[in-house]
Amino acid sequence: MAKQKFYVVWKGKSPGIYRTWEECKHQVDGYPQARYKSFETAGEAEAAYKAGAGKMWAKSGGAASGGTASGKKQAAAPGGQAEIDYDSISVDVGTRGNPGPVEYKGVDTGTGEIIFYAGPIENGTNNLGEFIAIVHALAYLKQTGSNKTVYTDSRTALSWLKNKKVASTLVRNESTRKIWELTDRAVRWLENNTYSNKVIKWNTEEWGEIKADFGRK
Repeated sequence: MAKQKFYVVWKGKSPGIYRTWEECKHQVDGYPQARYKSFETAGEAEAAYKAGAGKMWAKSGGAASGGTASGKKQAAAPGGQAEIDYDSISVDVGTRGNPGPVEYKGVDTGTGEIIFYAGPIENGTNNLGEFIAIVHALAYLKQTGSNKTVYTDSRTALSWLKNKKVASTLVRNESTRKIWELTDRAVRWLENNTYSNKVIKWNTEEWGEIKADFGRK
């Protein structure tokens, strides 16, 4: 059984202490420069809430306001993990069967606004869709001259991105032609382009579902 945590929201829609991540998430999603953190006990949470966000971030050398030197909007992740960069793109895939029809999209992490969407692609896999979505985001950001971070919740796709090569067992035939065309195009883009954007694994366990989630789990 997961250990009970207590979530303090200093800056959000309704500051306070919450007992579940879903309640906390509701208070901070889309809220500019939200400040929140998880604690192991109710006593720690109450003490931290009373002390205020300024003291909490002063201890770790962070800015009390939640701003950063780059001016990007960030929020402290629950459990003291790395911070969420809300000035970023989150990508995710929706499938109906694996293999099966594939959709993917990229959204503004801060607002949830859809930046790009593709699908349904007739027959593919979740991992191929995740890989294509990441490269789509990188190509879009390069075209617009942006150094924004890209978030994905797929470790497999991150591995393929690093190697500039996919390792899928999906057969190549007429039904999978489209997904493989997009995959091959994504690989060629990586081979012929460079990028400075960070591509980071979304911490689903601490942060909840990625902002581009299709809600089909």
